[in-house]
Amino acid sequence: MTISSTTAGSSSGAVHGAPAGESIRDTLAAHVSPDDRLALLRNMILCRVLERACCELNPRWFPAEGEEATIVGTFYGLRPDDVIAAHYRGPFIAYAMRGAELGRLVGQALGKANGYAKGRALGFTGPVELNIVPWVAGDLGTSLGVATGAALGLQYEGGDRVAVVSFGDGTSNRGDFHEAVNLAAVWKLPIVYVCQHNQYSISLHASQVLACGSIAARAAGYGIPGVSVDGNDVRAVHAVVQEAIGRARAGEGPTLIEACTYRLGGHWASDPGGYRSPEEENEWRRRDPLPGYERQLLAEGLVDQPALARLWDEVRAQVAAAVAEAQAAPPADEADLGLDEVFAGESALANGCK
Repeated sequence: MTISSTTAGSSSGAVHGAPAGESIRDTLAAHVSPDDRLALLRNMILCRVLERACCELNPRWFPAEGEEATIVGTFYGLRPDDVIAAHYRGPFIAYAMRGAELGRLVGQALGKANGYAKGRALGFTGPVELNIVPWVAGDLGTSLGVATGAALGLQYEGGDRVAVVSFGDGTSNRGDFHEAVNLAAVWKLPIVYVCQHNQYSISLHASQVLACGSIAARAAGYGIPGVSVDGNDVRAVHAVVQEAIGRARAGEGPTLIEACTYRLGGHWASDPGGYRSPEEENEWRRRDPLPGYERQLLAEGLVDQPALARLWDEVRAQVAAAVAEAQAAPPADEADLGLDEVFAGESALANGCK
């Protein structure tokens, strides 16, 4: 598939320097099954309901409302043996799509012993056994280097496994972002970089720190494709990410994707805001990706209103059960945070590793 040239924020993608081609949405209609289109919807609904629940439980949670299309479109359809490193905003749906248990994920938001992190900080980390790069530091950007290293490991292995890493627009201004992308470009590593561009680094608008106008435009400096796509169009995001994955599997190296979306809530759940105008917030709420995608599927006849209502009810019940499981779980104690979680176990201590 050749992605048509356009500007960031439109309903199609753009590869800088690529010839114009057919629209993403038309191409996707020919390649994505009705079942997959409905699965994209279900996962977007699950993302919203789950994120709202986590925000109610933890005032320091980082809400992803409004960014569901970017997250689901990016991480849906990957193979189980691929490696992912999800952005700290909205990672649970990426983990859930790989088989992570919702009750254990919610437990992480509450710092409970049943969580994959066993009550430690950085509750938005994921289980390594599902080929998820864990958050190893509270400092943003560290996952970029680890994911790039994972891609190097995949290249050494041979085969066609890929790594996909997402990050925010603020993180794209860090030095380790440039180091990682440059290294991947030089060595043609099998990795896809997806910027979850929600316009703000906490309270700082991207226009104040981005002179080139587009994060995707930076790709030219690394000699790799740079793609700008409407991050509120789940099918468009899914299309450009899948094309980039195809390039990576074929040994053609990395792609830098900029998915332009918007954080409808605060930086964290208890963020009072005040740094965005009501007009700006209202305009982006009008472009909310979830009801927009629902309207698309209703118009296509893939779902009707009663089925849509049942789907929301099913997801709400699923999340409510996960919340109840997490709330009933005990808090983490010393046994959960013991030496065996840091050192190699009793044998290491016996050999003088103290």
